[in-house]
Amino acid sequence: MSKRQLAMVMDLNKCIGCQTCTVACKTQWTNRNGREYMYWNNVETHPGYGYPRNWMEAGGGFDESGNLRDGIIPDMVLDYGVPWDYNHDELINGSLFQAKTDSLEWGPNWDEDVGGGEYPNSYFFYIPRICNHCSNPGCLAACPREAIFKREQDGIVLVDLERCQGYRYCIAGCPYKKIYFNPKISKSEKCIFCFPRVEKGLPPACAHQCVGRIRFVGFLDDEAGQVYKLVHKYKVALPLRPDFGTQPNVYYVPPLFEPPKFDENMQPVEGSRRTPIEYLELLFGKEVHTALETLRKEQEKRARGEESELMDILIAYSHRDMFRLDNNYYQQQVDKKLKGSEFFKVIDQRYLQGANTKRVEIKDYTFHEKMLPQKDSSKAKHH
Repeated sequence: MSKRQLAMVMDLNKCIGCQTCTVACKTQWTNRNGREYMYWNNVETHPGYGYPRNWMEAGGGFDESGNLRDGIIPDMVLDYGVPWDYNHDELINGSLFQAKTDSLEWGPNWDEDVGGGEYPNSYFFYIPRICNHCSNPGCLAACPREAIFKREQDGIVLVDLERCQGYRYCIAGCPYKKIYFNPKISKSEKCIFCFPRVEKGLPPACAHQCVGRIRFVGFLDDEAGQVYKLVHKYKVALPLRPDFGTQPNVYYVPPLFEPPKFDENMQPVEGSRRTPIEYLELLFGKEVHTALETLRKEQEKRARGEESELMDILIAYSHRDMFRLDNNYYQQQVDKKLKGSEFFKVIDQRYLQGANTKRVEIKDYTFHEKMLPQKDSSKAKHH
């Protein structure tokens, strides 16, 4: 068991489906060497098939008795989609923009913005997904090599590539299908919560680059942090598919804001919502009713001009306040040389606050530049 748990909260009311998080993750971790088809972070349209296709119906996780459920390994062509390139080099000659392949079966975001319902009452919303770094990981339970472990210091789930033999039981065991097989090295790989960045004082790339400011990162036991308040104090952040039994540590503020339904005369139906509450129950459990009611009441308070800490948190006025990485805590772990740690020198002071770390008032915003190797100007002039 890990001593503490680093977690993430995503506010679905602010996600615009821009895929900036996806690109940030893809360019940093999975753009080469057998990882081309992997999306450690992806943004799905819901209702929809998701990525890989029909992942919610692919098994894995645990039953009510705590037994590991049987799961399947998604098909590379039909469920993930084989990556393809476009003819960018031919466009200058007047060619039409098209894929360099004759057969496209499936791919990430194949059904983007399709959603559910019929005109004029169609609806959809976005769900960004990463590894949930579960407290009871199905991938860990399924691995016969004991190659998957939770970091003692923060609960991040990692794969020990020296022990992994590529059996892929982990993929079948994960109900979220957020662990992938790398065919070039015959090993499994997955989201690492950008732990090398966290140990440098930087948030995960997906959270740092999010233009909608939907992602909060911090420890679940940090009572002064936004993550603790959203999950435990106000209880508006819920795990995705809690019925899978893995105890996810990525949480979602469910979608509250949406246009009303229209009647046969194209008039808005007051008090109606397009997204069926049953679908939200499927995703987030029965607690979604209480979460939505809390959000609604707090929104009404703010509309009346009253104070609302919850609304202030979700608005996210200050980008730096969204991440509480508690650097002093990590520094206390350095001498222990725990498995899966790197502990690089901090390069950014903005996000160091936390339960064990006092907030630093930043006066010099060139701090990170001074930590980088400097070019020798004399040598540059000589050459």
